[in-house]
Amino acid sequence: MTQLYSLGLGVGTQNTNNDWLDVFYPQPLLKPDAKTAQAIAAAVGYQGGNQAIELNSKQVEALTNALADAGNIAQADIARAFAKSQRPLVATLLESDQPPASVPEAYLKLHLISHRLVKPHGTDLSGAFGVLPNVAWTNQGAIDLAELPERQLQARLAGELLEVSCVDKFPKMTNYVVPKGVRIAHTARVRLGAYLGEGTTIMHEGFVNFNAGTEGPGMIEGRISAGVFVGAGSDLGGGSSTMGTLSGGGNIIIALGENCLLGANAGTGIPLGDRCTIESGLYITAGTKVVALDDSGKEVQTVKARELAGQSDLLFRRNSVNGRVECLTNKTSVQLNEALHANN
Repeated sequence: MTQLYSLGLGVGTQNTNNDWLDVFYPQPLLKPDAKTAQAIAAAVGYQGGNQAIELNSKQVEALTNALADAGNIAQADIARAFAKSQRPLVATLLESDQPPASVPEAYLKLHLISHRLVKPHGTDLSGAFGVLPNVAWTNQGAIDLAELPERQLQARLAGELLEVSCVDKFPKMTNYVVPKGVRIAHTARVRLGAYLGEGTTIMHEGFVNFNAGTEGPGMIEGRISAGVFVGAGSDLGGGSSTMGTLSGGGNIIIALGENCLLGANAGTGIPLGDRCTIESGLYITAGTKVVALDDSGKEVQTVKARELAGQSDLLFRRNSVNGRVECLTNKTSVQLNEALHANN
């Protein structure tokens, strides 16, 4: 058997039609060792390709023994715990990094990112929106929207309250993964599939979408849209935002380099290099006309912001006299407070 791209043993939720709503993978694996992959493949009857195989009790027992024989104690312990499950179980094996074709496949890839096994854009998530169902996320887990009224009635008749925290395709990350060394003030604002590097702080108004995130350390009080990755030491001020591929950015991959600063209510629709600053209240889009200044403050030329994409040591500001957007070299690195990023 060729080396697998990824695999995971998961426990999830299905609706009354046995359609998957979500899957939790305690310890997903990226490029698992040959012994582990072969043990799981043999125990579940894997025949190749990308497959999500629902598990029965005999397969779970076979998995436990096979993984123990292969010397993978951590995965054997997961399989052993699965023997007591009252929920549907699945083994998802991905031979190659292809767009997800099922809910278990999509959830495995989202877990890979949030477990820091791959970075945003490091795994193919194209089509995930079409694969994942829109469900009600409640204090009793994921519930199919068509089945929600009946579940609400059952809860009320039992003297209970079924709380619906949101209706969405993506759940909040912390119900599945809590990465080491991060602070998240409002957990509902970080979706599963976000990558939060160690030292990242997400304040109450900060938001991180799936397939996006921070290298860490970083202070995030603004919005990191889908597909955007923020370099180490960068700071997104309150109300700031980044234009993602799902919100008007097209095919442009927006990223911020190291030690960048987006001021409060600022934003960017172009990728930035290292040590770049956009002043508070200024939103730079690809078509923004920018007056480039030399070291003496003399006007050099007027360009569209896209022509400055990816360059380092730039300061974008709005001239308070004539209102034009200006750009000049900025050699000052943003310095984050180390105490704020000691999230152990």
